[in-house]
Amino acid sequence: MSPNTTQRWLRRFHPCPDAPVQLLCLPHAGGSASFYFPFSQALAGSAEALCVQYPGRQERHDEPGVTELHTLADRITEAVAEGADDRPLALFGHSMGAMLAFEVAGRLEDAGTTVAWLFVSGRRAPSRRRPPRNAHGFTDEQLVAELAALDGTDAELLGDPDLLRMVLPAIRSDFEAVETYRYRPRPPLRCPVVALVGDRDPRVDLVEAAAWADHTARSFDLRVFPGGHFYLSDQQAAVVDSVRRHLTASTLLGAG
Repeated sequence: MSPNTTQRWLRRFHPCPDAPVQLLCLPHAGGSASFYFPFSQALAGSAEALCVQYPGRQERHDEPGVTELHTLADRITEAVAEGADDRPLALFGHSMGAMLAFEVAGRLEDAGTTVAWLFVSGRRAPSRRRPPRNAHGFTDEQLVAELAALDGTDAELLGDPDLLRMVLPAIRSDFEAVETYRYRPRPPLRCPVVALVGDRDPRVDLVEAAAWADHTARSFDLRVFPGGHFYLSDQQAAVVDSVRRHLTASTLLGAG
């Protein structure tokens, strides 16, 4: 993977070469790297955020989306292997990004890279399944209604037919990747895991979020915030504070 290819996958909105840790941030289905811009800004100094840009959106709009989550995880892992440095690396993913963060963390560990922390937000544990919704097969109108129900997409975008024509293909491919994903059983991760969830999230309940504990051989923490599936938009300060406190814990600094 060439440096130019790596740059397409990873965004450094606030370069912090002196920050003690890098944090790989993976967006939700239909999301882009810029979703994490305020997150990156708030963490600057404590961590350097590497925000993943999936194909099919923003400046990558002319690239086809990836409809298979394991393939997407492979490509992200390659970009991280090329683009990260020798600082400790943690991962944060929301919704689809949580599943990708889990898969990327496993691939990195299997390749001998130490993962400092895994933060999984707004997603049930991979070993917990629900009947598939098959939203990727919805009509455009049904898909827009699905996005509106989750309350994570700008209402102005949902009401603009021209913008929708540009973004719906990427959203549809992301939904297909999530809905066709099948967990491949593997040994527990060797990094600590923190699950974050909104207390009114219709896509994951607290039992499903707590089941992430089964996927780590290290410590596990469950953090519950007020809100729905996109609780982190309203609870950004509290989420950033929680992430920062974990990143600066003694285990990350070499005491554990």
